[in-house]
Amino acid sequence: MKEVTLGKTGITVPQNAFGALPIQRVTTEAAVSLLRRAYDGGMRFFDTARAYSDSEEKVGIAFEGMRDKVYISSKTQAKNADELWKDLETSLKMLRTDYIDIYQLHCVPKCYGPGDESGLYEALLKAKEEGMIRHIGITAHKLGVAEEIASCGLYETLQYPFSYLASDREIRLVETCEDNNVGFICMKGLAGGLINNSRAAMAFMTQYDNLVPIWGIQRDQELDEWLYYMDDTPVMDDEICDYISKERKELSGDFCRGCGYCMPCPMGITINQCARMSLMLRRAPSAAWLNDHWQTEMKKIESCVNCKSCVSKCPYELNTPELLKKNYEDYKNVLAGEVSVC
Repeated sequence: MKEVTLGKTGITVPQNAFGALPIQRVTTEAAVSLLRRAYDGGMRFFDTARAYSDSEEKVGIAFEGMRDKVYISSKTQAKNADELWKDLETSLKMLRTDYIDIYQLHCVPKCYGPGDESGLYEALLKAKEEGMIRHIGITAHKLGVAEEIASCGLYETLQYPFSYLASDREIRLVETCEDNNVGFICMKGLAGGLINNSRAAMAFMTQYDNLVPIWGIQRDQELDEWLYYMDDTPVMDDEICDYISKERKELSGDFCRGCGYCMPCPMGITINQCARMSLMLRRAPSAAWLNDHWQTEMKKIESCVNCKSCVSKCPYELNTPELLKKNYEDYKNVLAGEVSVC
């Protein structure tokens, strides 16, 4: 089992970590069972956020009485110091702890630093000084912002989307973090569901010694898969390299990751599914995507008024209205039988 040290934090954990966003969709009993099974299987790092509804509360229940045996990271979407202190107090209460190992500014639009108008960085330093948090982290979706964070020297960890569909520039971001002793927490290792070969996804991650992937886990079979790789770790052999090369040719480029930050749409369009429907049909051909419900959802694209609200909110700076139109045309062609998805 490979272990990874998250930069200057000194936190050393096994190579697979638990992303606790999906457990907000299951019962408390199911979530606690998953979390404890993950611990029993060797996972030690658990990532949650104030924004994930009751995820923090479920993590707190699961690890009450064994806080010193796990590392917990959480996040705040605060835009000023007062909001941060409020979120931090709530997170500590929900997590049933008096400290958080890594406390992260969540999905930031810029690299917050000392002396700016927000007061966020000063609040983080104060919280660390008081022992409420152990380490200061940050999460970003915009590559330019992430690059500034990686080299600024202010943050101990950076959380950013990373998978085998990563661009050369994104790979350099991981290398910059390593050069600057910044721990890299990898989210969206399956590219929002587009990657369906977990073995290839895991093998890709093992190439980087400063990276810990947090796999979003909601079901027992998902957990079983990642726990299996703790001991039987895939490697980048010729077969997997060839597979990834083909995947990159098919999937790399401007595609919707399904994060949902563009939502809600004023016209009621389910953007985070509709804007990537073409790929979803081809990745997992299923009648479920062609049923009456999704036909109705896709038809809503006709009502798009090109207000660009989704564009301004998209962390990947995609031209979402154009993606929606393209996906709708592809979808209609599939329905008409003009395009095969098999």
